[in-house]
Parts: sequence; C-alpha cells; structure tokens
Amino acid sequence: MTRSDKNKQIDRTKTASLVKRRGILLVLSSPSGAGKSTLSRLLLEEGTLGLSISVTTRQRRPSEVNGIHYHFIDIDEFERRRDNDEFAEWAKVHDNYYGTLRATVDKALDEGRDMLFDIDYQGAEQLQQKLAEDVVSIFILPPSMQELKSRLRRRAEDSDEVIAVRLENARLEMEHWRSYDYVLVNEDLNKTFAALKVIYEAETFKRHRAVYLDTLVNNLIAESVEF
Repeated sequence: MTRSDKNKQIDRTKTASLVKRRGILLVLSSPSGAGKSTLSRLLLEEGTLGLSISVTTRQRRPSEVNGIHYHFIDIDEFERRRDNDEFAEWAKVHDNYYGTLRATVDKALDEGRDMLFDIDYQGAEQLQQKLAEDVVSIFILPPSMQELKSRLRRRAEDSDEVIAVRLENARLEMEHWRSYDYVLVNEDLNKTFAALKVIYEAETFKRHRAVYLDTLVNNLIAESVEF
C-alpha cells in the first residue's frame, strides 16, 4: 500500500467516525403551570429530539394508540419488569404505574438519538442514579407563586381546591431544584425556550459524548503530513 493509499484509508475511517455521538437524555421538570409542557412541545417541534414513550398500566383511552402514546401493559407484567430492574425510571401515580424501559433508553443512547423526558423529580432522580453521564436535567421555575397561581387559573381547567393542591405540591417539588444541572426561571417563554435550546446544543458537544474522538485523534496523530 502506498503512502497516498494509506492516507486515503485514514481519511475514510476518520469521516465515518465523525457521525458517531452518544445520545442525550434531556429531562425537564417543573411544578404544574410553570411551562414544562409548552417548552417540551416546542422542543419536539424542532425535530431533533424524540419523546420517551412510557410503559403504563393505565387503561387506554379511545383516542390513544398503543406504542405511540404509551405502551399499555397489565399490573402483573409491570411489577415483574420492575422487580427485574428493567426500568430506567418508574413511578406510581394515582394507582397507575408509569415507567421507561432501560432497553429502550440504552438503544437510543447507543444509536446517538436524543430523548426528551417530561417527568417529575422522582423520575429524574432515578435516571440520574442509573445513567448519570447521559442525563441533562433542567428544572423550570415560575417567576413567582402569584404568577404560577395566575397561570393555573388561566387554564380554566381546575377548581380552586385543585389549584390549592397544585400550589402546595409546587412548593414540595421546588425543594428539589438543587439536584438539577440547570435551572431556568420561566418569566418569558421565548427567552426561556432560547436558553433551553442553547443548553441542549452545548450538551451535544460534551467531550464524553463524542465517542468518535479517540479514533479521530489517533488518525490525526498517525496521519503523515507531506510538505
């Protein structure tokens, strides 16, 4: 093999290696009414993130499609998988189980696909414990409790009693803000979304996610330079 042929082979290997990046698990949490759902929707509309599809024991609604909205299974199967440690995260909410299968997460990460998790602090903590290097966690705060209350009222979905419960739950949830990588105060939705995109883009360039770098650097060092 000539020197020219060898360099061409190195170039092809280098080019192929550049496409490989480990995926990201982008976690968004917030109290109800702080803007998490809206921000999640805007991120998904960008087309670079896929939404994590949860497994649940909840009954399927007529408008829902199995495998698209949720993976619907019975309680016995969920508990069997939970006991086998098959979930990356799970929780019991209103007598129904919800969780994300570890195999689904591992496959996405290995293929360089990024997943969005719209979950509370309990799920976030489980992901951070099991997949710390892959998680980017962001907590969304309201600018004030009065503004949070106003947003919940503007929804016109809940009674005053339910809103009072949500506000009390919000106080409990906000106590966990220190366990997140980033905290954004959502006073202006456009500005918060812009900051969210900056965080996400910067995290895709983190060194430990660029699994192609070992090959690239080795090729750069080995590559001969002709003058």
